[in-house]
Amino acid sequence: MYESKKILALIPARGGSKRLKRKNVLPLLGKPLIAWSIQHALGSKYIDKVVVSTEDEEIAEVAKKFGAEVPFMRPKELAKDDTPTMDVVLHAINFFERKGELFDYLVLLQPTSPVREVETLDEAIRMLINHPTAQALVSVSPVEKKCSDFLVSVDEKGFLKQAPAKDGLFYLNGNLYIATIDSLKAKKSFFHDKTLAFVLPKWQAVDIDDIYDFLFAEAILRAKEEGII
Repeated sequence: MYESKKILALIPARGGSKRLKRKNVLPLLGKPLIAWSIQHALGSKYIDKVVVSTEDEEIAEVAKKFGAEVPFMRPKELAKDDTPTMDVVLHAINFFERKGELFDYLVLLQPTSPVREVETLDEAIRMLINHPTAQALVSVSPVEKKCSDFLVSVDEKGFLKQAPAKDGLFYLNGNLYIATIDSLKAKKSFFHDKTLAFVLPKWQAVDIDDIYDFLFAEAILRAKEEGII
């Protein structure tokens, strides 16, 4: 709890994944991938409850082993390749509201972002709750200048065209999303005109989608352990 606000951390982790099979339970430096996000949430000074939403029995058991709650099994229809994450979020909110357990904020932590710092998570929570008008916060990283200098497009005939370079561009890195419960129910999105940007450096922007991302995350985490980062 922070400033008398009750905070729920939700970690969505389905069993199916196309590019990297069973990625949520793959061992990353000796721990299943999902365990990293669970431990980040449990390490927060402010998060009141850590919940994993999954339809997969193995993931559920791993989640419980590492200290998360699995108070429900996600319906199969909410565990498809094209299921919007917001549907999973609203399902969890509705589950707790039906039980009479109410929260003020929800923190969404994707298990595919294991390179996350607890101190950064808590800083983001403080930033949003202390802001007078913001209703949500998402993490972003800057597009590097060397990339923006070489932006190109492809015309209708298949030829490359130089695209105008722009400074100050950012991309959503998937590391963390936070919002008020009321705004999630009303706007059904983390991204709107009341969303704050929480800027993270490149090394924290790892989002695992395939084996190359996985190996990169492993290298970053090793570098952290060795004090290189």
